[in-house]
Amino acid sequence: MLQTTQPAFATSEGLRVLLVRLHDAGPGAWRTDPEAAALMQYTIRKYAGLARKHRQEPEDAAPAAFDAMRTSSVRGADDPWAVVTRAVDITLKADEQAAGMLCSTHQARRAEYSGFHEAERFSDRETSITEYHPAFRVEAPEDTDDESDDRSEQARRALEETIALFVALDWPEDVTRASIEYISGRLIETGSRRAAYESLRRDKHARALLDMPRVSWTTLLRVVLGSPDPTLVATNTGRGVLLRLTRGYPVAEIAADDDLALTIILANPITVRGGELT
Repeated sequence: MLQTTQPAFATSEGLRVLLVRLHDAGPGAWRTDPEAAALMQYTIRKYAGLARKHRQEPEDAAPAAFDAMRTSSVRGADDPWAVVTRAVDITLKADEQAAGMLCSTHQARRAEYSGFHEAERFSDRETSITEYHPAFRVEAPEDTDDESDDRSEQARRALEETIALFVALDWPEDVTRASIEYISGRLIETGSRRAAYESLRRDKHARALLDMPRVSWTTLLRVVLGSPDPTLVATNTGRGVLLRLTRGYPVAEIAADDDLALTIILANPITVRGGELT
């Protein structure tokens, strides 16, 4: 009986060994190493079904896998193939949405585009667009006289939802809760997200106390408090998850942001710590 021998990198531990070797050999190793080329061919075959599920070609899976495989998070993960598969699925899904909505893959990853449907011609439907499209409907104003704005409760709920978002993406709950509550406390002390970000970024004592790798810590600050880049201040990236949840953004909408999810996954303190070489 003919038996097919699987390459060593087909297992998670074998993949880790290969990725560490390629990392140690330097950036040129991916171009010249025969085993790296074999890995890419194997990746195309492995994710062919996933690519077809998202209406993509099998070859489209290779760049997504390549980008993930070069990160320390994959090298240090308990199951490197599982992290690669998640990254490939997110990228292929974004590529599919981008093709349908006639926009870039980067835009398709953003949460603000998650509710959009694929582009279609007006003539594709028998009913006039004014009859079915919600943009042409006028809702009666709601009576808001009796609404109460309990900011304290809203802030507490936003804090819990932020913690739950990270935990759902496999961050350890104890470290996540302690870190985000620490960030929240500093935010209250400083009175502004930017001041809190700069203060915490330099707070080596807090990072050591929380046993948080530098990459994970800076990513956590940027995701929770928002990017300090002035050009992003009016974007979701600039606002940060905590502010968006406090303002009433649905947590499901934020969780649907594949780009954000991948950022959180790749910064997992457990996998980052496992992948650090020094």
